[in-house]
Amino acid sequence: MERQGDAPSDDIPLVLAREGQHGPVVHAANRTARLNGIHMGARIVDMRAICPELQVHYADPAGDRAALDRLVLWARRWCPWTVRDCDDGLILDTTGSDHLMGGESAMLVEMETQLAMLGLSAQLAVAPTWGAAWALARFGPVRSVCDADQIDIRLGPLPVAGLRLDAETLLLLRRLGLRTIGALLQVPRLALTRRFVKAGLAANPLLRLDQALGKLAEPVSSVEAPPRFRVQSRLAEPIFDPAPYLPALCEDLCAALAQAGQGCRRLHLTVYRTDGDVSHITVATSATTRDPAHLHSLFRDKLDRLNPGFGFDLITLDAAGVEEMQAVQNRLEGGADEDLQLIRLVDRLSAKFGPRAVTRPVLHESHVPERAERQVAALAAVPDAGVAVARERPLRLFDHPEEIRVLYAVPEGPPAQFVWRRQTHRVARYAGPERIAPEWWTDRPGTRLRDYFKVEDQTGRRIWIYREGLHGDGRGGDPRWFVHGCFG
Repeated sequence: MERQGDAPSDDIPLVLAREGQHGPVVHAANRTARLNGIHMGARIVDMRAICPELQVHYADPAGDRAALDRLVLWARRWCPWTVRDCDDGLILDTTGSDHLMGGESAMLVEMETQLAMLGLSAQLAVAPTWGAAWALARFGPVRSVCDADQIDIRLGPLPVAGLRLDAETLLLLRRLGLRTIGALLQVPRLALTRRFVKAGLAANPLLRLDQALGKLAEPVSSVEAPPRFRVQSRLAEPIFDPAPYLPALCEDLCAALAQAGQGCRRLHLTVYRTDGDVSHITVATSATTRDPAHLHSLFRDKLDRLNPGFGFDLITLDAAGVEEMQAVQNRLEGGADEDLQLIRLVDRLSAKFGPRAVTRPVLHESHVPERAERQVAALAAVPDAGVAVARERPLRLFDHPEEIRVLYAVPEGPPAQFVWRRQTHRVARYAGPERIAPEWWTDRPGTRLRDYFKVEDQTGRRIWIYREGLHGDGRGGDPRWFVHGCFG
Protein backbone atom coordinates (compact mmCIF):
# COMPACT_ATOMS: atom_id res chain seq x y z
CA MET A 1 0.00 0.00 0.00
CA GLU A 2 1.19 3.46 -0.86
CA ARG A 3 0.03 6.72 0.58
CA GLN A 4 -0.66 9.01 -2.38
CA GLY A 5 -1.50 12.56 -1.33
CA ASP A 6 1.41 14.46 -2.92
CA ALA A 7 3.04 11.22 -4.15
CA PRO A 8 4.07 10.90 -7.80
CA SER A 9 1.89 9.23 -10.40
CA ASP A 10 1.48 5.46 -10.43
CA ASP A 11 3.34 5.40 -13.74
CA ILE A 12 6.56 6.54 -12.04
CA PRO A 13 8.67 3.80 -10.36
CA LEU A 14 8.90 4.58 -6.66
CA VAL A 15 10.60 2.74 -3.80
CA LEU A 16 10.95 3.23 -0.07
CA ALA A 17 14.47 2.72 1.25
CA ARG A 18 15.94 1.67 4.57
CA GLU A 19 19.52 1.42 5.77
CA GLY A 20 21.30 -1.85 4.99
CA GLN A 21 24.74 -3.24 5.72
CA HIS A 22 26.21 -1.70 2.57
CA GLY A 23 24.04 1.36 2.13
CA PRO A 24 20.32 1.94 1.49
CA VAL A 25 18.27 -1.03 0.27
CA VAL A 26 14.76 -1.35 -1.11
CA HIS A 27 12.17 -1.68 1.65
CA ALA A 28 9.02 -1.42 -0.52
CA ALA A 29 8.23 -0.71 -4.14
CA ASN A 30 5.15 0.23 -6.13
CA ARG A 31 3.86 -1.88 -8.97
CA THR A 32 5.63 0.14 -11.68
CA ALA A 33 8.97 -0.31 -9.96
CA ARG A 34 8.45 -4.06 -9.62
CA LEU A 35 7.59 -4.33 -13.32
CA ASN A 36 10.90 -2.59 -14.04
CA GLY A 37 12.84 -5.31 -12.22
CA ILE A 38 13.10 -3.70 -8.78
CA HIS A 39 12.97 -6.26 -5.95
CA MET A 40 12.98 -6.07 -2.17
CA GLY A 41 16.30 -6.04 -0.33
CA ALA A 42 18.34 -4.92 -3.35
CA ARG A 43 20.77 -2.03 -3.01
CA ILE A 44 19.47 1.30 -4.23
CA VAL A 45 22.61 1.99 -6.29
CA ASP A 46 22.13 -1.29 -8.17
CA MET A 47 18.46 -0.59 -8.82
CA ARG A 48 19.22 2.88 -10.16
CA ALA A 49 21.43 1.24 -12.76
CA ILE A 50 18.50 -0.93 -13.84
CA CYS A 51 15.93 1.89 -13.68
CA PRO A 52 17.49 5.40 -13.94
CA GLU A 53 14.15 7.19 -13.43
CA LEU A 54 13.63 5.43 -10.08
CA GLN A 55 12.43 7.75 -7.28
CA VAL A 56 13.54 6.97 -3.74
CA HIS A 57 12.00 8.00 -0.41
CA TYR A 58 13.03 6.78 3.03
CA ALA A 59 10.62 4.47 4.80
CA ASP A 60 9.06 5.02 8.22
CA PRO A 61 8.40 1.45 9.47
CA ALA A 62 7.04 2.53 12.86
CA GLY A 63 4.66 5.00 11.27
CA ASP A 64 3.58 2.41 8.71
CA ARG A 65 2.77 -0.12 11.44
CA ALA A 66 0.74 2.45 13.36
CA ALA A 67 -1.14 3.41 10.21
CA LEU A 68 -1.86 -0.24 9.43
CA ASP A 69 -3.13 -0.82 12.96
CA ARG A 70 -5.61 2.03 12.46
CA LEU A 71 -6.52 0.66 9.05
CA VAL A 72 -7.24 -2.75 10.62
CA LEU A 73 -10.08 -1.18 12.61
CA TRP A 74 -11.28 0.89 9.67
CA ALA A 75 -11.45 -2.24 7.46
CA ARG A 76 -14.01 -3.83 9.79
CA ARG A 77 -16.66 -2.05 7.78
CA TRP A 78 -16.51 -5.10 5.50
CA CYS A 79 -16.12 -7.96 7.98
CA PRO A 80 -15.44 -8.45 11.72
CA TRP A 81 -12.21 -10.47 11.29
CA THR A 82 -9.32 -8.19 10.27
CA VAL A 83 -5.63 -8.43 11.18
CA ARG A 84 -2.37 -6.82 10.13
CA ASP A 85 -0.38 -9.05 7.80
CA CYS A 86 3.31 -8.54 8.65
CA ASP A 87 4.06 -4.87 8.07
CA ASP A 88 2.79 -4.32 4.54
CA GLY A 89 -0.82 -5.39 4.26
CA LEU A 90 -4.11 -6.52 5.77
CA ILE A 91 -5.86 -9.87 5.89
CA LEU A 92 -9.66 -9.92 6.01
CA ASP A 93 -11.77 -13.02 6.54
CA THR A 94 -14.79 -12.09 4.41
CA THR A 95 -16.55 -15.44 4.75
CA GLY A 96 -20.27 -14.72 4.78
CA SER A 97 -19.78 -10.99 4.20
CA ASP A 98 -19.22 -10.70 0.45
CA HIS A 99 -22.87 -11.39 -0.45
CA LEU A 100 -23.86 -8.24 1.46
CA MET A 101 -21.99 -6.20 -1.15
CA GLY A 102 -23.08 -8.05 -4.27
CA GLY A 103 -20.39 -10.72 -4.42
CA GLU A 104 -16.61 -10.90 -4.22
CA SER A 105 -15.88 -8.89 -7.35
CA ALA A 106 -18.20 -6.07 -6.29
CA MET A 107 -16.67 -6.15 -2.82
CA LEU A 108 -13.16 -5.67 -4.26
CA VAL A 109 -14.37 -2.71 -6.29
CA GLU A 110 -15.94 -1.24 -3.15
CA MET A 111 -12.70 -1.76 -1.20
CA GLU A 112 -10.59 -0.16 -3.92
CA THR A 113 -12.96 2.80 -4.11
CA GLN A 114 -12.96 3.40 -0.37
CA LEU A 115 -9.18 3.08 -0.14
CA ALA A 116 -8.76 5.46 -3.07
CA MET A 117 -10.87 8.02 -1.19
CA LEU A 118 -8.28 7.77 1.60
CA GLY A 119 -5.50 8.43 -0.91
CA LEU A 120 -4.31 4.83 -0.85
CA SER A 121 -3.63 2.54 -3.79
CA ALA A 122 -3.87 -1.17 -3.10
CA GLN A 123 -3.59 -4.57 -4.76
CA LEU A 124 -6.50 -6.75 -3.73
CA ALA A 125 -7.16 -10.46 -3.99
CA VAL A 126 -9.82 -12.86 -2.74
CA ALA A 127 -8.86 -16.50 -2.29
CA PRO A 128 -9.93 -19.48 -0.13
CA THR A 129 -6.66 -19.38 1.85
CA TRP A 130 -4.49 -16.76 3.50
CA GLY A 131 -1.42 -17.88 1.56
CA ALA A 132 -3.11 -17.78 -1.85
CA ALA A 133 -4.57 -14.32 -1.21
CA TRP A 134 -1.15 -13.07 -0.03
CA ALA A 135 0.57 -14.28 -3.21
CA LEU A 136 -2.10 -13.03 -5.62
CA ALA A 137 -2.28 -9.62 -3.98
CA ARG A 138 1.47 -9.07 -4.38
CA PHE A 139 2.29 -10.88 -7.62
CA GLY A 140 -1.05 -11.28 -9.38
CA PRO A 141 -3.38 -8.85 -11.17
CA VAL A 142 -4.53 -5.62 -9.55
CA ARG A 143 -7.82 -7.24 -8.54
CA SER A 144 -8.18 -11.01 -8.60
CA VAL A 145 -10.78 -13.50 -7.39
CA CYS A 146 -9.64 -17.10 -7.05
CA ASP A 147 -11.99 -20.04 -6.50
CA ALA A 148 -11.05 -23.12 -4.50
CA ASP A 149 -10.62 -25.32 -7.60
CA GLN A 150 -8.34 -22.77 -9.30
CA ILE A 151 -5.69 -22.24 -6.61
CA ASP A 152 -2.93 -24.39 -8.16
CA ILE A 153 -3.62 -22.97 -11.64
CA ARG A 154 -3.63 -19.33 -10.47
CA LEU A 155 -0.55 -19.72 -8.29
CA GLY A 156 1.47 -21.68 -10.84
CA PRO A 157 2.90 -18.70 -12.85
CA LEU A 158 3.70 -16.67 -9.72
CA PRO A 159 7.28 -16.49 -8.36
CA VAL A 160 8.24 -18.60 -5.36
CA ALA A 161 8.51 -15.35 -3.36
CA GLY A 162 4.71 -15.55 -3.19
CA LEU A 163 5.03 -18.38 -0.66
CA ARG A 164 6.29 -16.05 2.12
CA LEU A 165 9.69 -17.75 2.36
CA ASP A 166 12.83 -16.22 3.85
CA ALA A 167 15.66 -14.85 1.71
CA GLU A 168 17.99 -17.86 2.14
CA THR A 169 15.30 -20.32 1.01
CA LEU A 170 14.41 -18.17 -1.99
CA LEU A 171 18.08 -18.01 -3.00
CA LEU A 172 18.39 -21.78 -2.69
CA LEU A 173 15.29 -22.39 -4.82
CA ARG A 174 16.54 -20.03 -7.52
CA ARG A 175 19.87 -21.88 -7.62
CA LEU A 176 17.92 -25.11 -8.07
CA GLY A 177 16.08 -23.55 -11.01
CA LEU A 178 12.75 -23.42 -9.16
CA ARG A 179 11.62 -19.87 -9.89
CA THR A 180 7.84 -20.28 -9.96
CA ILE A 181 5.31 -21.95 -7.70
CA GLY A 182 4.24 -24.15 -10.60
CA ALA A 183 7.80 -25.43 -11.03
CA LEU A 184 7.93 -26.19 -7.32
CA LEU A 185 4.70 -28.16 -7.57
CA GLN A 186 6.25 -30.40 -10.25
CA VAL A 187 9.10 -31.50 -7.96
CA PRO A 188 8.47 -34.83 -6.16
CA ARG A 189 7.41 -34.08 -2.62
CA LEU A 190 9.79 -36.67 -1.13
CA ALA A 191 12.82 -34.87 -2.56
CA LEU A 192 11.79 -31.56 -1.00
CA THR A 193 10.90 -33.24 2.28
CA ARG A 194 14.41 -34.65 2.68
CA ARG A 195 16.00 -31.25 2.11
CA PHE A 196 13.64 -29.14 4.27
CA VAL A 197 12.57 -31.66 6.92
CA LYS A 198 14.01 -29.63 9.81
CA ALA A 199 13.32 -26.19 8.40
CA GLY A 200 10.98 -23.75 10.09
CA LEU A 201 7.77 -22.40 8.62
CA ALA A 202 9.38 -19.48 6.75
CA ALA A 203 12.10 -21.78 5.37
CA ASN A 204 9.97 -24.78 4.40
CA PRO A 205 8.34 -24.43 0.97
CA LEU A 206 6.26 -27.58 1.53
CA LEU A 207 4.50 -26.12 4.56
CA ARG A 208 3.90 -22.84 2.75
CA LEU A 209 2.53 -24.72 -0.26
CA ASP A 210 0.17 -26.69 1.98
CA GLN A 211 -1.06 -23.44 3.55
CA ALA A 212 -1.60 -21.79 0.18
CA LEU A 213 -3.42 -24.83 -1.25
CA GLY A 214 -5.63 -25.24 1.82
CA LYS A 215 -4.09 -28.53 3.00
CA LEU A 216 -2.76 -26.91 6.18
CA ALA A 217 -5.08 -24.68 8.18
CA GLU A 218 -4.13 -21.04 8.68
CA PRO A 219 -7.13 -19.29 10.26
CA VAL A 220 -7.36 -15.53 10.66
CA SER A 221 -6.95 -14.91 14.39
CA SER A 222 -8.31 -11.46 15.10
CA VAL A 223 -7.25 -9.47 18.17
CA GLU A 224 -10.78 -9.77 19.55
CA ALA A 225 -13.81 -11.93 18.99
CA PRO A 226 -16.47 -10.51 16.67
CA PRO A 227 -19.65 -9.31 18.35
CA ARG A 228 -22.60 -11.68 18.36
CA PHE A 229 -25.07 -8.87 17.83
CA ARG A 230 -24.22 -6.02 15.47
CA VAL A 231 -26.24 -3.65 13.33
CA GLN A 232 -24.93 -1.06 10.93
CA SER A 233 -26.02 1.79 8.73
CA ARG A 234 -24.19 2.43 5.46
CA LEU A 235 -24.62 5.98 4.25
CA ALA A 236 -24.80 7.03 0.62
CA GLU A 237 -23.39 10.45 1.50
CA PRO A 238 -21.13 11.48 4.40
CA ILE A 239 -22.91 12.95 7.42
CA PHE A 240 -21.66 14.98 10.38
CA ASP A 241 -24.08 13.88 13.10
CA PRO A 242 -24.95 10.20 13.70
CA ALA A 243 -27.73 11.05 16.18
CA PRO A 244 -30.67 10.70 13.72
CA TYR A 245 -29.61 7.13 12.92
CA LEU A 246 -29.22 5.92 16.52
CA PRO A 247 -32.91 5.26 17.36
CA ALA A 248 -33.34 2.88 14.40
CA LEU A 249 -30.03 1.15 15.18
CA CYS A 250 -31.05 0.63 18.81
CA GLU A 251 -34.44 -0.70 17.71
CA ASP A 252 -32.86 -3.20 15.32
CA LEU A 253 -30.24 -4.33 17.84
CA CYS A 254 -32.76 -4.80 20.66
CA ALA A 255 -35.07 -6.71 18.31
CA ALA A 256 -32.23 -9.12 17.54
CA LEU A 257 -31.47 -9.48 21.26
CA ALA A 258 -35.14 -10.12 22.08
CA GLN A 259 -35.41 -12.76 19.37
CA ALA A 260 -32.45 -14.60 20.94
CA GLY A 261 -33.73 -14.14 24.51
CA GLN A 262 -30.68 -12.05 25.39
CA GLY A 263 -29.91 -8.65 26.87
CA CYS A 264 -26.73 -6.59 27.05
CA ARG A 265 -24.74 -4.62 29.58
CA ARG A 266 -22.69 -2.49 27.15
CA LEU A 267 -23.09 -0.90 23.75
CA HIS A 268 -20.23 0.08 21.43
CA LEU A 269 -20.95 2.77 18.86
CA THR A 270 -18.37 2.97 16.07
CA VAL A 271 -18.36 5.67 13.39
CA TYR A 272 -16.11 5.43 10.35
CA ARG A 273 -14.89 8.70 8.90
CA THR A 274 -14.27 9.22 5.21
CA ASP A 275 -10.61 10.09 5.94
CA GLY A 276 -9.94 6.64 7.45
CA ASP A 277 -10.27 7.56 11.12
CA VAL A 278 -12.46 5.47 13.44
CA SER A 279 -14.14 6.79 16.60
CA HIS A 280 -15.74 4.79 19.39
CA ILE A 281 -18.26 5.55 22.14
CA THR A 282 -19.12 2.97 24.80
CA VAL A 283 -22.04 3.12 27.23
CA ALA A 284 -22.83 0.67 30.00
CA THR A 285 -25.83 -0.27 32.11
CA SER A 286 -26.10 -1.43 35.70
CA ALA A 287 -28.45 -4.28 34.75
CA THR A 288 -29.06 -6.38 31.68
CA THR A 289 -31.50 -4.66 29.35
CA ARG A 290 -32.79 -4.53 25.79
CA ASP A 291 -34.89 -1.39 26.05
CA PRO A 292 -34.07 0.62 22.89
CA ALA A 293 -35.33 3.97 24.24
CA HIS A 294 -33.24 3.65 27.39
CA LEU A 295 -30.11 2.55 25.52
CA HIS A 296 -30.49 5.41 23.05
CA SER A 297 -30.77 7.92 25.90
CA LEU A 298 -27.34 6.92 27.22
CA PHE A 299 -25.67 8.37 24.12
CA ARG A 300 -27.36 11.73 24.49
CA ASP A 301 -24.47 13.65 26.07
CA LYS A 302 -21.65 11.71 24.40
CA LEU A 303 -22.11 12.34 20.68
CA ASP A 304 -20.64 15.85 20.96
CA ARG A 305 -17.25 14.26 21.65
CA LEU A 306 -17.06 12.88 18.11
CA ASN A 307 -14.90 14.76 15.67
CA PRO A 308 -16.75 14.48 12.33
CA GLY A 309 -13.80 15.56 10.18
CA PHE A 310 -15.04 15.34 6.59
CA GLY A 311 -18.04 13.27 7.66
CA PHE A 312 -19.05 9.71 8.54
CA ASP A 313 -20.04 7.12 5.94
CA LEU A 314 -20.65 4.07 8.18
CA ILE A 315 -22.14 3.61 11.66
CA THR A 316 -22.11 0.33 13.57
CA LEU A 317 -23.64 -0.59 16.94
CA ASP A 318 -22.39 -3.68 18.82
CA ALA A 319 -23.82 -5.34 21.91
CA ALA A 320 -21.33 -6.52 24.55
CA GLY A 321 -21.75 -8.15 27.93
CA VAL A 322 -24.56 -10.22 26.43
CA GLU A 323 -26.48 -12.29 28.98
CA GLU A 324 -29.62 -14.38 29.01
CA MET A 325 -32.65 -12.27 29.81
CA GLN A 326 -36.15 -13.63 30.36
CA ALA A 327 -39.23 -11.49 29.83
CA VAL A 328 -40.67 -10.64 33.28
CA GLN A 329 -43.94 -8.83 34.02
CA ASN A 330 -43.10 -6.11 36.52
CA ARG A 331 -46.52 -5.57 38.08
CA LEU A 332 -49.94 -7.18 37.76
CA GLU A 333 -51.65 -4.01 36.51
CA GLY A 334 -48.86 -3.41 33.99
CA GLY A 335 -47.29 -0.39 35.69
CA ALA A 336 -43.56 0.29 35.84
CA ASP A 337 -41.48 -1.16 38.64
CA GLU A 338 -39.84 1.46 40.87
CA ASP A 339 -36.60 -0.53 40.94
CA LEU A 340 -36.50 -0.38 37.14
CA GLN A 341 -36.78 3.42 37.24
CA LEU A 342 -33.91 3.58 39.73
CA ILE A 343 -31.73 1.41 37.48
CA ARG A 344 -32.39 3.74 34.56
CA LEU A 345 -31.57 6.77 36.68
CA VAL A 346 -28.25 5.22 37.69
CA ASP A 347 -27.45 4.48 34.05
CA ARG A 348 -28.23 8.03 32.94
CA LEU A 349 -26.17 9.60 35.75
CA SER A 350 -23.24 7.29 35.01
CA ALA A 351 -23.42 8.12 31.31
CA LYS A 352 -23.47 11.85 32.03
CA PHE A 353 -20.88 12.14 34.82
CA GLY A 354 -18.69 9.10 34.22
CA PRO A 355 -18.75 5.40 35.16
CA ARG A 356 -17.21 6.04 38.61
CA ALA A 357 -19.45 8.93 39.60
CA VAL A 358 -22.25 6.69 40.90
CA THR A 359 -21.35 3.95 43.39
CA ARG A 360 -23.20 1.31 45.36
CA PRO A 361 -22.30 -0.72 48.45
CA VAL A 362 -21.52 -4.41 48.11
CA LEU A 363 -20.71 -7.02 50.72
CA HIS A 364 -17.09 -7.77 51.39
CA GLU A 365 -15.79 -10.81 53.24
CA SER A 366 -14.66 -9.37 56.56
CA HIS A 367 -15.87 -9.48 60.19
CA VAL A 368 -14.55 -5.98 60.89
CA PRO A 369 -17.68 -3.79 60.50
CA GLU A 370 -16.12 -0.97 58.48
CA ARG A 371 -14.68 -3.52 56.04
CA ALA A 372 -17.80 -5.64 55.64
CA GLU A 373 -18.86 -3.55 52.67
CA ARG A 374 -17.16 -1.47 50.04
CA GLN A 375 -18.23 1.01 47.41
CA VAL A 376 -17.95 0.00 43.74
CA ALA A 377 -19.06 1.63 40.53
CA ALA A 378 -22.77 1.13 39.99
CA LEU A 379 -22.10 -0.22 36.48
CA ALA A 380 -19.59 -2.82 37.65
CA ALA A 381 -20.65 -6.44 37.78
CA VAL A 382 -19.59 -7.65 41.23
CA PRO A 383 -19.99 -11.32 42.24
CA ASP A 384 -21.47 -12.25 45.59
CA ALA A 385 -18.96 -11.97 48.41
CA GLY A 386 -20.19 -15.16 50.04
CA VAL A 387 -20.45 -13.62 53.52
CA ALA A 388 -22.99 -15.41 55.73
CA VAL A 389 -23.21 -13.22 58.85
CA ALA A 390 -26.61 -13.28 60.58
CA ARG A 391 -25.70 -10.87 63.40
CA GLU A 392 -27.69 -7.68 63.78
CA ARG A 393 -25.91 -4.55 62.61
CA PRO A 394 -26.95 -0.91 63.06
CA LEU A 395 -28.79 0.83 60.24
CA ARG A 396 -26.38 3.74 60.51
CA LEU A 397 -22.68 2.92 60.70
CA PHE A 398 -20.31 5.85 61.19
CA ASP A 399 -17.46 6.27 58.73
CA HIS A 400 -15.14 6.93 61.67
CA PRO A 401 -15.94 5.62 65.18
CA GLU A 402 -16.40 8.44 67.72
CA GLU A 403 -14.55 8.13 71.01
CA ILE A 404 -16.60 8.49 74.23
CA ARG A 405 -15.64 9.35 77.81
CA VAL A 406 -16.63 6.65 80.26
CA LEU A 407 -17.87 7.80 83.68
CA TYR A 408 -18.56 4.41 85.22
CA ALA A 409 -18.07 0.95 83.72
CA VAL A 410 -19.49 -2.45 84.64
CA PRO A 411 -16.75 -5.11 84.97
CA GLU A 412 -16.61 -7.18 81.78
CA GLY A 413 -19.60 -5.19 80.57
CA PRO A 414 -20.43 -1.84 78.95
CA PRO A 415 -20.15 1.56 80.66
CA ALA A 416 -22.93 2.32 83.08
CA GLN A 417 -22.65 5.98 82.06
CA PHE A 418 -20.71 7.70 79.28
CA VAL A 419 -20.44 11.11 77.64
CA TRP A 420 -20.95 11.29 73.89
CA ARG A 421 -21.31 14.51 71.93
CA ARG A 422 -21.39 16.52 75.16
CA GLN A 423 -24.37 14.57 76.47
CA THR A 424 -24.39 12.06 79.32
CA HIS A 425 -26.00 8.73 78.53
CA ARG A 426 -27.07 6.23 81.20
CA VAL A 427 -27.24 2.61 80.06
CA ALA A 428 -30.65 1.11 80.83
CA ARG A 429 -30.05 -2.29 79.25
CA TYR A 430 -27.46 -3.94 77.02
CA ALA A 431 -26.59 -7.09 75.04
CA GLY A 432 -23.14 -8.49 74.32
CA PRO A 433 -20.25 -8.60 74.13
CA GLU A 434 -19.48 -9.65 70.54
CA ARG A 435 -15.73 -10.03 70.24
CA ILE A 436 -14.04 -9.25 66.90
CA ALA A 437 -10.34 -10.05 66.69
CA PRO A 438 -7.93 -8.20 64.38
CA GLU A 439 -7.34 -9.61 60.91
CA TRP A 440 -3.66 -10.46 61.02
CA TRP A 441 -3.37 -10.53 57.20
CA THR A 442 -4.64 -6.92 56.98
CA ASP A 443 -4.10 -5.10 60.30
CA ARG A 444 -0.78 -3.80 61.50
CA PRO A 445 1.02 -5.54 64.38
CA GLY A 446 -0.25 -4.32 67.74
CA THR A 447 -3.86 -3.81 66.64
CA ARG A 448 -6.19 -4.47 69.56
CA LEU A 449 -9.34 -6.60 69.61
CA ARG A 450 -12.83 -5.14 70.02
CA ASP A 451 -15.75 -6.05 72.28
CA TYR A 452 -19.05 -4.72 70.84
CA PHE A 453 -22.18 -4.00 72.94
CA LYS A 454 -25.70 -3.03 71.93
CA VAL A 455 -26.86 -0.59 74.59
CA GLU A 456 -30.07 1.35 75.19
CA ASP A 457 -29.91 4.63 77.09
CA GLN A 458 -32.49 6.23 79.39
CA THR A 459 -34.35 7.78 76.43
CA GLY A 460 -34.70 4.46 74.56
CA ARG A 461 -32.02 5.27 71.98
CA ARG A 462 -30.10 2.17 70.91
CA ILE A 463 -26.39 2.67 70.30
CA TRP A 464 -23.63 0.34 69.15
CA ILE A 465 -20.44 0.81 71.16
CA TYR A 466 -17.21 -1.12 71.52
CA ARG A 467 -14.25 -1.37 73.83
CA GLU A 468 -10.89 -1.39 72.09
CA GLY A 469 -8.36 -3.56 73.92
CA LEU A 470 -8.21 -5.26 77.31
CA HIS A 471 -6.40 -4.50 80.54
CA GLY A 472 -3.00 -6.14 80.46
CA ASP A 473 -3.11 -7.24 76.83
CA GLY A 474 0.36 -5.76 76.29
CA ARG A 475 -0.80 -3.71 73.28
CA GLY A 476 -1.19 -0.28 74.82
CA GLY A 477 -2.57 1.41 77.92
CA ASP A 478 -6.12 1.35 79.24
CA PRO A 479 -8.92 0.25 76.91
CA ARG A 480 -10.69 2.96 74.89
CA TRP A 481 -14.42 3.20 74.15
CA PHE A 482 -16.08 4.23 70.88
CA VAL A 483 -19.53 4.65 69.39
CA HIS A 484 -19.66 2.95 65.98
CA GLY A 485 -23.30 3.29 64.97
CA CYS A 486 -26.95 3.71 65.90
CA PHE A 487 -29.96 1.40 65.55
CA GLY A 488 -32.76 3.45 64.03
